[in-house]
Amino acid sequence: MDFGDVSLVALRVFREVAERGTLTAAAAALGYTQSAVSRQMASLERAAGTPVLERRPDGVRLTAAGNVVLRRAIAVLDEIDAAGRELAGLPAEAGTVRLGWYPSAGAVLVPRAVAELRRTHPAVTVVTREGTTPVLVRALRAGTVDLAVLGSAPPFRPPDAETPALRVETLAERSLCLAVPAGHPLAGAGEADVADLRGQRWIAGPSAEEATLMGVWPGLDERPEIAHTARDWLAKLRLVAAGCGLTTLPASLAEAVPPGVRVVAVRGGPSERRRVVLARLPGPVPEPVALLSAALRRAADD
Repeated sequence: MDFGDVSLVALRVFREVAERGTLTAAAAALGYTQSAVSRQMASLERAAGTPVLERRPDGVRLTAAGNVVLRRAIAVLDEIDAAGRELAGLPAEAGTVRLGWYPSAGAVLVPRAVAELRRTHPAVTVVTREGTTPVLVRALRAGTVDLAVLGSAPPFRPPDAETPALRVETLAERSLCLAVPAGHPLAGAGEADVADLRGQRWIAGPSAEEATLMGVWPGLDERPEIAHTARDWLAKLRLVAAGCGLTTLPASLAEAVPPGVRVVAVRGGPSERRRVVLARLPGPVPEPVALLSAALRRAADD
């Protein structure tokens, strides 16, 4: 079987497997059976003449050949989709942009940018999805999102070590702050010393890497008391408003805090900074993607 005979269905299934990381997850996302996904992958590997996936206990990983096929598959599928838009008579700037974003970006940044684009370029459709950094980076690599808004903490490493390197630009860099109940002793002054954080109760949740807790002030010289755990940042803030504990908060979210929460700066100790970055695959940027990128930059500057 020649690789030129590979089907578009197999390429689309492969792209989904590359993003999801397992055949089971790809099957669920596509509405296929797992055996159907396995057959498509077997067909693709016969055409390639080499394995494109490395089967592992925790899922699959692309081989070197798989990375080549994925890169070309993305280009082919994007061209097919572009042809469909052109045949439908859509204007040049029309099209759909697929945007991924980490949870707290959905509070202010993403809605602001999408609302602006709807006003200024109504022919552009933005489809968004929330995810952790690893999930969104896989989606970028698989070509199932065009842009990803990610959070980054020191030492501000690249989102992954794969090649080609993702194109990453910083949209904003701001201090990490503290969210405290309105009636808390730290709420009145507007700022607190890092020493004042010892002995506090914290509301936290797992980080994207599942190894650290997000919500506890970094570098505390004690084992923190975790009163509540929650993944959703708004749930954390609601618990803060209820007087259940403290949590950290990027300064960019200060305008989105619910009633009963005060945002406090922290002095003393190393400066804690957080970045909001915009990532994409290298290469030409379609007009709709460029328009949304510009809107995100303006929203981050507001």
